Amino acid sequence: MGFQVGWNFFIVFIGIFVLLFHHSNANANANPKQSCNFFEGSWVEDETYPLYNSTQCPFIEHEFNCQRNGRPDQDYLKYRWQPIGCSLKRFDGPAFLQKFKGKSIMFVGDSLSRNQWQSLVCLLYTSLLKTKYNATRVGDVSIFTFLDFEIDVMLDRSVYLVDVVREEKGRILKLDSIEGGKLWKGIDMLIFNTWHWWNRRGAAQPWDFIEIGGQYYKDMDRVVAFEGALYTWAKWIDTNINPAKTTVFFQGISPSHYNGTDWDQPGVKTCLGQRQPVSGSTYPGGLPPALTVLKKVLATIKNPVTLLDVTNLCLLRKDGHPSIYGLGGRTGMDCSHWCLAGVPDIWNEIFYNFIIT
Repeated sequence: MGFQVGWNFFIVFIGIFVLLFHHSNANANANPKQSCNFFEGSWVEDETYPLYNSTQCPFIEHEFNCQRNGRPDQDYLKYRWQPIGCSLKRFDGPAFLQKFKGKSIMFVGDSLSRNQWQSLVCLLYTSLLKTKYNATRVGDVSIFTFLDFEIDVMLDRSVYLVDVVREEKGRILKLDSIEGGKLWKGIDMLIFNTWHWWNRRGAAQPWDFIEIGGQYYKDMDRVVAFEGALYTWAKWIDTNINPAKTTVFFQGISPSHYNGTDWDQPGVKTCLGQRQPVSGSTYPGGLPPALTVLKKVLATIKNPVTLLDVTNLCLLRKDGHPSIYGLGGRTGMDCSHWCLAGVPDIWNEIFYNFIIT
């Protein structure tokens, strides 16, 4: 009798173990993002990249269109991001359009958000070249509609996320005000970004005073100001976003390459002539302090926000900027934005892997 009870218990135990093991494996295969960090990896050469030909996407703005602007090399186009321990699903435009039929997607931020927005538009448009579309602009919002799928892919230019308003004193950067957020309500998917403008000074600085808590400052530590604005944004997310309706991402900190010492080329002052990524998975110059601040603030948000933590993978891509093949031509040097096709396509490929299950 005791042997029979023991044997029955053993059989039940084995059955439960097999079911749990199968369930665990099924979940891992169905949703690989749970078991893989997409942002730890390295760049590998891949002749099947880029994901589209820039000549087939007529919407790329002049400042990002490096090939049209005369960049002579194409090696920078032939790299794929390879995470450690897993692989990314290749971006599938028709699958994306089908999944988000009738939905709205909005990028909110500065020109790095525009970089990613234009990349996504190109990825989708070139996947179905005969698809009908409409491109409009309303105020600071650019709207690209894929008519056959009723999908709006939008960009709201909001370089600080918080408000800049004109008062009697002048132009005021209000760290605790976010009235511009009214444009973000009701959107199905939001991808935020800010950092690029926080260190601008002189004529390039679009404000005269910083205001917080009713106090005005001629200036302050820019990282501190950045952190204050992020906390205001975080509070807005928790107050105004319904996670059942809206999915929220933050683009992360996109770096610049103006100091060769950071990638072990002392004396180099620009990205001009860089034709390969930094090898390996670690950037010699380390990560920017702004990323630590961003992660600290994101950790305080109650609503789910996914960080597209692209900083390190971008730091490795000193070769991916327009340099003299951007907006300023040979009189300018752009080592902040990214060529299209190029690195932002990989941001969107990772984004795709988060949202396609």
